[in-house]
Amino acid sequence: MITVADVEAAAEQISEHVIRTPTVPSPGLAALLGADVTVKLELLQHTGSFKVRGATAKLLMLSEVERAAGVVAVSGGNHGIGVAVTAGALGIKATVVMPRSAPDRAVGIAESSGADVILADTMEGAFGLVDEFQAEGLTLIHPFDDPLVIAAQGTVGLEFAEDAGELTDVLVSIGGGGLIAGVATALHARRPGVRIWGVETEGARAMSAALASGGPVPVELSSIVSTLSAPSVSQLTYEHVSALVTEVLTVTDAEAVQGTLDLADHAKVWAEPAAGCLLPAARRVLERVGEGARLGLVVCGGNAVTTDVAAWSKRFELC
Repeated sequence: MITVADVEAAAEQISEHVIRTPTVPSPGLAALLGADVTVKLELLQHTGSFKVRGATAKLLMLSEVERAAGVVAVSGGNHGIGVAVTAGALGIKATVVMPRSAPDRAVGIAESSGADVILADTMEGAFGLVDEFQAEGLTLIHPFDDPLVIAAQGTVGLEFAEDAGELTDVLVSIGGGGLIAGVATALHARRPGVRIWGVETEGARAMSAALASGGPVPVELSSIVSTLSAPSVSQLTYEHVSALVTEVLTVTDAEAVQGTLDLADHAKVWAEPAAGCLLPAARRVLERVGEGARLGLVVCGGNAVTTDVAAWSKRFELC
């Protein structure tokens, strides 16, 4: 388990390389949900998501030998962008393995940053290919199964704790669990008593399955939300969530896309469905906790293009 001291050390390490993203009240979401809402806008990172925090922390800690050999990352989109952009800025050769379902935008940004992008048929296949590149001497920059990466993702929670007003409940999206593990560590240290809620889509329930099974298990992925689609969580992220998170909620893909539309209409921010899933989950949290709740939402990323959201909206008959 990482500690808040680990998160504080990561914050100092990456401070010159990432943006301290805005933490602001959202009157539009407050009106929509009927409760005070504060948002942490990680979609305004220069890579469009929080993932650059963990990628930067890991890349900065490489030895000269590791830097010379290069790195490999596996990603549904955002982690690949974070690794590719930061590695390119540091002069480190990067290979990024993504599933074919990854957004075209993510593939394009990674390639334009100088990374070699390899596409696998599935996310499970993408994770499997990484072993081959590690055998060739490349260092793995794992998206969530690394205490250094988790600590750096936790800097989101550290900033949230320092910049937000009073909060009772904070909602965080879950893919492999690195973000919520770090955020929960920081918030529990800085804001004792705040409840942390995780959110997954029904077609990518890796953390829910782990909690039900008593540890990580493989899951079948069917969600359109590739940036939350981990084939399993890790023992490390599972342990953090089981100890620090109140509950993990699941929503449908259609609800996640509707949440993206609601964030655009009511919060005036263009988020991806990985963040849109927070809104239907927030309604369920409010039903559970009752009046007086003050919600915090970690808007984790905004790397979705209008054509994709339009296609999903048509598919789910949302507009």
